[in-house]
Amino acid sequence: MSTRLTTDPVKDSDPTLGKLVMDAQRDISSLVSKEIQLAKTELKVSVKHGGVGIGLFAAAAFLGLLAVIMLSVAFAYFIHWNGDGLDLQWAFLIVFAVYLLVAALLAFVGIRQVKKVKAPERAIEQGKQIPQALKGHG
Repeated sequence: MSTRLTTDPVKDSDPTLGKLVMDAQRDISSLVSKEIQLAKTELKVSVKHGGVGIGLFAAAAFLGLLAVIMLSVAFAYFIHWNGDGLDLQWAFLIVFAVYLLVAALLAFVGIRQVKKVKAPERAIEQGKQIPQALKGHG
């Protein structure tokens, strides 16, 4: 048995390591740019839908505000009860006082909730450990 080593010359059609690296780099660059382009396209659609949604929510809030105003007037006239109840100015003053009390209650609850807000302590601590871990000290 004879063992023969073939030392065929490198053909021009065989890719070199440098060419393979450059091809991979080009392909990765192309892939990244296409992914960015896809993300931009998806974001445009999402932003459009989000804008329309925000506009519809704003219209609903405006109509809700008008409804609250109408309900307030109706409530005041209910208290007045065709002249058999309180005078109209007192009825509107009562409605105003009720809304003022509701606003004060909501502000009180809101302040209590805001005071409960804390910094994300665990995330901050882990974030501080990242540079040490990258250096190999973790």
